[in-house]
Amino acid sequence: MILSEQELLRRQKRQELLAMGIDPYPAQEYPVNVYSDQILAEFKPESGNFQDVMLAGRLMGFRIMGNASFAELQDANGRIQLYFRRDDLCPGEDKTLYNTVFKKLLDIGDIIGVKGYVFTTQMGEISVHVREFTILSKALKPLPVVKEADGQTYDAFSDPEMRYRQRYVDLIVNPSVKDIFIKRAKIISTMRAMFDERGWLEVETPVLQAVHGGASARPFKTHHNTLDMPLYLRIANELYLKRLIVGGFDGVYEFGKMFRNEGMDRTHNPEFTSLEFYVAYKDYNWMMNLTELIFETVASRLHGKTKIAVGESEIEFAGPYPRLTISGAILQYSGVDVDALTEDELRAKCVEFGMEVDKGMGKGKLIDELFGEKVEANLIQPTFITDYPVEMSPLTKKHRSKEGLVERFELFVNGKEIANAYSELNDPIDQKERFEDQLALAARGDDEAMAMDHDFIRSLEYAMPPTSGIGIGIDRLTMLMTNQSSIQEVLFFPQMRPEVVKEVDSESAFAERGISEVWIPALQKMGILTLEALDAANPNKVFNDLGGMRKKLKIDAAMPTKDEVTAWIQG
Repeated sequence: MILSEQELLRRQKRQELLAMGIDPYPAQEYPVNVYSDQILAEFKPESGNFQDVMLAGRLMGFRIMGNASFAELQDANGRIQLYFRRDDLCPGEDKTLYNTVFKKLLDIGDIIGVKGYVFTTQMGEISVHVREFTILSKALKPLPVVKEADGQTYDAFSDPEMRYRQRYVDLIVNPSVKDIFIKRAKIISTMRAMFDERGWLEVETPVLQAVHGGASARPFKTHHNTLDMPLYLRIANELYLKRLIVGGFDGVYEFGKMFRNEGMDRTHNPEFTSLEFYVAYKDYNWMMNLTELIFETVASRLHGKTKIAVGESEIEFAGPYPRLTISGAILQYSGVDVDALTEDELRAKCVEFGMEVDKGMGKGKLIDELFGEKVEANLIQPTFITDYPVEMSPLTKKHRSKEGLVERFELFVNGKEIANAYSELNDPIDQKERFEDQLALAARGDDEAMAMDHDFIRSLEYAMPPTSGIGIGIDRLTMLMTNQSSIQEVLFFPQMRPEVVKEVDSESAFAERGISEVWIPALQKMGILTLEALDAANPNKVFNDLGGMRKKLKIDAAMPTKDEVTAWIQG
């Protein structure tokens, strides 16, 4: 591992603390009794409150001024200024705690606990006058501290790849990121409260499934050794939740992780969170009304209003929302009447539009592709798209009055699908035939077609009441409600390619060349990370660069001779 100058210095400080008998990682509880936001909101100098406070958090800044200093502490709820005075911390003759530990051995990023009282400085800033402090965790890596000057921000931790890989750093230095995930939690808790108030049961269903069903998607496949059978990470939890409706629950819901082995972009991650819930004796018209209420309630809970900014648009989440049939929407935005075309004619029309289609796509798939190409981007305000062709919806009840269609809707907002709902198919004979149609599509090469689930069909044979169900993408809903354009911004740890790590030979490998351990970090700082790189180096250049690195790293050891350096390189 290659350590920077700062990392080496912090490790040295850790050793100095240990040598002084100070554990930089103590085990005992630190009894916090207040948080920064509470102090800033409630402190009143005339009332004499907050005179015995204990806070803990991360040091985010210092202003050392001789015998008195200021620092900034960041806890879970915000930041507050700390005031340290040498004679308060060290009332006796020994001033080591202030002069050495505080001034020399603490760094930005260290976590400390402080005891003291709250006061207002001459500049009018509410601060904590520290009587005692305790090191709770020494940071060995420096934070990317953001600097501001003349209204400009410098050294911001803003590179997306770095932020997503090191979300822990992102959360420390970018407070707005933390707010996104607080809002995400509120979205879920708001919806959960709505369902609990209605008496619906929160449940858990299998993530590992023998049959991948409930959606049209490519699954992740694994193998169970003991059972010697293939298993799939679920692409949806729909079929298990319906089994529970068969079993006698009138309403069930689950917030759960789904997994789809498909492409990644700004709105797709292979692992995502979905809410699905099912309610007996309801239909998709009832579900549209409830969906409007859910989205309106969530917007109000988060923002105190129902109209919020999303990108360049102002989106109104209060209902009612427009309702368009999928064929009507395609006709409106593309001029194509899909109801009047055969499968081959529709395929030809897609090719005419420059779309990539193949013979494995049935009419339903072609309609879906055409809708995505010509319609989705136009649906900015919340809009229900209804009454899909039966080929597109193998789990949906046939439309009560429109031949060849099903009772399904999708909710689109800001050009993206956010929810998908049905009047659920509960006829076991019809369901089996639909699965068989899916098997035929799979035989034609559709790797997203559903598999046959015999046990689910058996459950329907015991009779499932008329039911409506819906799936809502929590990640996309959070994107909307927090005005984010990328799904990675609303996932703590989005999926990413493996991090590229430079090849580095071990210190023991360098030591076998006769190189003292004191010079190995210097060589690494010079970019010589492997013996192969050392073999290719120029002895004179290495010798000269070592001299400069010796001063930079403050190495006390005597310089190796040029002959010694040449021997390292020649092996």
